Amino acid sequence: MKTVLIILGVIFVMCVVLLLILKNNKLKVAVGSLLLLIVMFVSGYFCIPIFKNINYGLDLQGGFEVLYEIEPLEKDSKLTYDMVYNTYKAILKRVDILGVNEPEIAIEDDNRIRIALAGVTNEDEARDVISSTASLSFRDANDNLLMTADVLGGSVKVSQDQYGRPAVSLPIKDKDTFYEVTSKVKDMTNNVIVIWLDYNPEVDSYYKEKDKCGSLSSSRCLSAARVESAFSSDVIISGNFTTEEAKSLVELINSGSLPTKLNEISSHTVEASYGENSLSKTLIAGVIGLSLVFLTLIVLYRFSGLIASAALSLYTMLSFLVFYLINGTLTLPGIAAMLLGIGMAVDASVISFERIKDQLKIGNQLKEAVALGNKDSLSSIIDANITTFIVAIILFIFGQSSVKGFATMLIINIVLTILILVFLAKNITLLFAKSDVFNGHSLFFIGLPKKKIIPAKEIRVPFKKIDFVKGRKLLLIGVTSIIVLGTFYTVFKGYNFAVDFTGGTNITINTSKNVSLDNYNIIKRKKGKDTQSIVISEKLDKEEIKELTNTLEEKYHAESDIYVVSDMVKTELIKNAIIALLIAILGIIVYVSLRFKFNYAISGIIALLHDILITIIFFGIFKIEINSIFIAAILTIIGYSINDTIVTFDMIRKNYNKKVNKEELKNVVNNSVRLTLFRSIITTLTTIMPVISLIIFGANEIINFNIALLVGFIAGLFSSIFISNNLWLLLEEHNIKKPKKEKKSEEAEEIRIKGINC
Repeated sequence: MKTVLIILGVIFVMCVVLLLILKNNKLKVAVGSLLLLIVMFVSGYFCIPIFKNINYGLDLQGGFEVLYEIEPLEKDSKLTYDMVYNTYKAILKRVDILGVNEPEIAIEDDNRIRIALAGVTNEDEARDVISSTASLSFRDANDNLLMTADVLGGSVKVSQDQYGRPAVSLPIKDKDTFYEVTSKVKDMTNNVIVIWLDYNPEVDSYYKEKDKCGSLSSSRCLSAARVESAFSSDVIISGNFTTEEAKSLVELINSGSLPTKLNEISSHTVEASYGENSLSKTLIAGVIGLSLVFLTLIVLYRFSGLIASAALSLYTMLSFLVFYLINGTLTLPGIAAMLLGIGMAVDASVISFERIKDQLKIGNQLKEAVALGNKDSLSSIIDANITTFIVAIILFIFGQSSVKGFATMLIINIVLTILILVFLAKNITLLFAKSDVFNGHSLFFIGLPKKKIIPAKEIRVPFKKIDFVKGRKLLLIGVTSIIVLGTFYTVFKGYNFAVDFTGGTNITINTSKNVSLDNYNIIKRKKGKDTQSIVISEKLDKEEIKELTNTLEEKYHAESDIYVVSDMVKTELIKNAIIALLIAILGIIVYVSLRFKFNYAISGIIALLHDILITIIFFGIFKIEINSIFIAAILTIIGYSINDTIVTFDMIRKNYNKKVNKEELKNVVNNSVRLTLFRSIITTLTTIMPVISLIIFGANEIINFNIALLVGFIAGLFSSIFISNNLWLLLEEHNIKKPKKEKKSEEAEEIRIKGINC
């Protein structure tokens, strides 16, 4: 393959040189076409190594994620920013001990810290290293505190005791204090100094554990040394340590003691083979979805579709490259965002191509038609992408874990859409049009048959037999009735909420066997072809997770994905979801009001609420599980649906003359919907292709996410055609009915003052 790439590279350079020196336009087009094919092939080829080198999240390579609540060590103390930040720094050092590639560690809500360690194989060791306070204390035989770790200085080292066994050397900094303490201990009846790691007064006692001292696996008592005389030299901790235990202890102590206590409130454990299986399924779905998009573009728009497909190939490769360069962590929702971004990026090409075809239909020459079509479509594309960008930013701010990764990928996609699909692809299309080779060949260039080119003064409006505004009041009443009845029905029957919203533990197991969990309170069970999901009310701790994982492996030979959510995390998730939704709606209202008018914003938001409610009702009726990633799906639907709506609004704005009467206003709306209808259908079709591919071939973990997108996108297509425009029409008709305020006469009225005017 390397040889093929070298050959293609040489051909690419030769093609560029030929483009610069050739004067024959037909040869230039042939060489340019070859360049497009090379770009498609090379972009596709480089996607593979870039994709393999991206950091994968838990759901794609296994590992575990844990959310801790941070508390002060002393009960009466108040948690400060310095405590939280020093805890964060200490955990960073400790994660380095584990050798995890690209760990994710983030402070949340000022008193929590989330740690995601993808690829970790020994979860117990990782948990112990992270959450251990690593506070050394020197105590007497009665457990009274003699000294803290403040007397130490320099790096702790692995050494050997007098018998050559592994030991740990503690360098003493405060020699005076140490001498004073040892001098006092030597005169005690039981003259021992006991060194503890993370001493817990409620559990630990020297007399209970003196036989276990030095055994890290069974006690926090590291050493109990008898003091015969006062001294101030370095201390050697010796016990029944293995070399690895001594090394781990040294690394833990050197990482620094935690200034706070960590309480685990949520965790997510994914075994490696489970993640790999999800990755392979999602990749297959992605390739199929992307191929369908390319095929659709080329069939509909011929040579221009090939240009768009080459641009999309480059766009896909650059999306992964940028994600790799910013050290992003790719998750299943991130891949979904990538495929969704591709579908949305197609919109930029479809809008341009449809506007170019409109210009060709009225008799413009090809190069003029391309230039005018590109210019005419720019505002719609920019407005649509900015509204989606607003939603992506809100998702990034309020999202957590994989939702944040989804938002990151969506932001990258939007920026690249504008750079690649708007500016680069449009200019390449214009260059080919200016060659004059395609003059008279509109069918081959952009899929427009000659018979549809009828020179006229204005663009011919298609779909004239369809009246989109007739019976609008009945339509809106009908839709409202369906939503109200659907909402009452689903609220009465209840929704199928995941543990994200109920609290508890979700266990997904890779096996078709009937799994028995008699020791747990099973809330619900869902069985698929090769997997099954069981939700229990218990919130498992780390020991219970370990026990359950071992049981599933031994009894069923099955890999598992265990996700624990506490009531505290559940409450926060619901609160953040509501805030994110409200801010997204507010942001869109403000932007659309500034770019258009308030009537457009209100109409668009009501249409968005229709899309959201239809999706929620659909999930309620069919009892499809609603989890945290469902919130990302809803916000994505908002961003995408407003995209569709704005394109039609942009057409209304261009066609609207404020002097029209009510009947003419109906024609403005009807014609605007007709002119954008084909684009709306094609864009939705190319966007849902990857989504359907993910539903059929993708990983089970994000199937509900994709079902939500599918339902929301279809609802969005309906609302952008029938709801938002008719709502705007009703509001604007109301404005037309308002009597116009009479302007005050510019001539000054005579002021009558008694005694002067009479």
